[in-house]
Amino acid sequence: MEHVLRPLLVIGGTLVLTVLIGWLIDRALCAADRRRPDTRVWALLRRCQLPLQLLLAASAVRIAYAVFDLELRRGDVFRSLLATVAIAAAVWLTIRAAGAVAENQLTEYERRTQDLARVRQFRTQLTMLRRVVTTVLAIVATAVTILLLFPDLRALGASMLASAGVIGIIAGVAAQSMLGNLFAGLQIAFGDSVKIGDTIVVDGEWGTVEELSLAFLTVRAWDDRRLTMPVSYFNSKPYENWSRGGHQITGTVFLHLDHATPVGALREHLREFLLGREDWDGRSWNLVVTDTTPTTIELRAAMSCRNADDAWSLRCAVREELIAWLRDHHPYALPRVATSPAAVLPRQDPADHRDRAEHGERREHGEYREHRDPGDRPQAPARQGPPPHQRHQPYAPHQSHQPAHSNGAARHPGDPGEAAGPGESSGHRP
Repeated sequence: MEHVLRPLLVIGGTLVLTVLIGWLIDRALCAADRRRPDTRVWALLRRCQLPLQLLLAASAVRIAYAVFDLELRRGDVFRSLLATVAIAAAVWLTIRAAGAVAENQLTEYERRTQDLARVRQFRTQLTMLRRVVTTVLAIVATAVTILLLFPDLRALGASMLASAGVIGIIAGVAAQSMLGNLFAGLQIAFGDSVKIGDTIVVDGEWGTVEELSLAFLTVRAWDDRRLTMPVSYFNSKPYENWSRGGHQITGTVFLHLDHATPVGALREHLREFLLGREDWDGRSWNLVVTDTTPTTIELRAAMSCRNADDAWSLRCAVREELIAWLRDHHPYALPRVATSPAAVLPRQDPADHRDRAEHGERREHGEYREHRDPGDRPQAPARQGPPPHQRHQPYAPHQSHQPAHSNGAARHPGDPGEAAGPGESSGHRP
């Protein structure tokens, strides 16, 4: 029983003592925070309580294990486990303490300056530095744990250092995308192209930069959706940053109205409406006709605002106010859709239609040469005489029988109503 109770009492007493020490440290931080309300550093350091408890417990148990000469079946494994927990807790405590100090410095910087762009830039750089330091500390702690606490892995570590060049090339090729995002994140953080809190339009989405990591950037859209994009996107593709160069922005509203719209009265009403709005910064405004179509005109109202949020609110309010004012005072100015039936062509006289048809046929055959009044009757074309080789030949009477008229007489080739043959004139032969 002594081999069981003695280790339990030593380890249990050590843990209780470390918990008591941690609680006393936390009370001291609370008292310091109450005495110094002008700074947040003491309140922020209270976040370090959990890693501090782990560090104190692991270190105290390891020390008690050696002081009280405790004997366990797997004492080497137990000591290695305590050392691993102590190293991890120390790294965790360092990261928490550094983050608390950095956030306190950022808070004090916000109090001293009114330039929100510089504050966002400082926050972005601190966030990136914290992530880089966290990654480096995690890698170093892992390497130290492997090399110091596990002697069997030292030979593996030495061989890895010997072949560091080949491994570096392989790792660089395999992790090309990750390394590209890492360097892109550093470039963005210290290049001041995008900062946390900037209002941007990326890939057709309007939102605010909420988080910047080593590999990804998170954008909070206007409807609280989160867009997570690789950091390298912002170094290779265009995007809109509405916060760069200042927060001031000009909001625009387009209206399509009737041509009879009283533009002057509408412009005056817009001016009166803007004077009563707090989200208009008073720098500039205008109302102009930017385009016209056969049915409507396009009006553009432009108003300057302090930031993108005020611009959105003012645009919606101006659009609603102008439409309501036109509806109540000038309803004829609103666009209309033509719903009347199409015009019908006038009825035409059949005789006129027949004359137009005859004129068209004569134009097609090339027989219409001059302009005639609509009342003139079209005249038959003049007949031509016989060809030159038949003009001086003697006349030979036609020997064939002619068809009889309805009265029994034979029709002469030259009679009216009978088409003349080739070479015959329209009159009687001599």
